[in-house]
Amino acid sequence: MSATERRERERAQRHQLIITAARELAEAEGWDAVTTRRLAERVEYSQPVLYSHFKGKDAIIRAVALEGFEDLAAEMRRARLAEISRKDALRALGRAYLDFAANRPALYEAMFVMPTVLPFASDDTPSALRAAFAEIVAVVGPHDDEELYGLYAEVFWGALHGIAVLVHGSRMPAQYQGDRLDLLVERFAPPETD
Repeated sequence: MSATERRERERAQRHQLIITAARELAEAEGWDAVTTRRLAERVEYSQPVLYSHFKGKDAIIRAVALEGFEDLAAEMRRARLAEISRKDALRALGRAYLDFAANRPALYEAMFVMPTVLPFASDDTPSALRAAFAEIVAVVGPHDDEELYGLYAEVFWGALHGIAVLVHGSRMPAQYQGDRLDLLVERFAPPETD
């Protein structure tokens, strides 16, 4: 391995270390606790080194959010593919989404609640966001027009997001989350074919 390759590998490792530290600190203490000073202390690098990777906290949150979308897409994919029927796959995907939001509230906040410069639903939407949305599109229905898949997926996603945020904010009781998901699935599941 050349010296240049080694430096690039070490830089990538530092970059990932900063993202991981930000995620852990945010989950433990909230995003207000995530400062460049605290991150620099936590990863044992100077603030200038941290700034050589990220322009500031917003850039770190963006990187955390992108990683979160990769994680969410993978979890929804696993849940969807573990089921045979599209209706069961839609329910499993919805459960995976709601569990993700409940189990990683700070990460979910970075992805969907905090202000971001991540472009959604545009030509330059990052692949991680597209992959997560594609998982919903893969199982949502019922309709005959393929052009409506995206619209149905947006509404299903919006409903899941609303449930996640309202339960997290104690605006809706968590114990009825399964009932809410069942209702959504009944409305959005594609018709079963023989």
